[in-house]
Amino acid sequence: QVQLVESGGGLVQPGGSLRLSCTASGFTLRTYWMSWYRQFRGKERELVAQISNVDTDGQVAESVKGRFRISRNNAKNTVYLQMNELDPEDTAVYYCHAEGSTYWGQGTQVTVSS
Repeated sequence: QVQLVESGGGLVQPGGSLRLSCTASGFTLRTYWMSWYRQFRGKERELVAQISNVDTDGQVAESVKGRFRISRNNAKNTVYLQMNELDPEDTAVYYCHAEGSTYWGQGTQVTVSS
């Protein structure tokens, strides 16, 4: 079964950190550029971070620059999103996606609240 499974979301206080993981099964991630998107309630999904199939670090959106970092471990078939200095405005459902494919994760909720 081909799927992307995210984990690591949850409730965190402002200023806190979370690390999201996205692990593929049924296919290998190493040939894909991988991305993290997020979706605020009632809004369209927006791109948060992206990494090429050969890099170990990627690019992040301006809104999260300096706080978020995308990385990957092809040997573990996993992509990560390290999120630091979280703000309530980061509250959203976060999805991973294999670019150029129809593969999306199921989404993981991140809630930043005191």
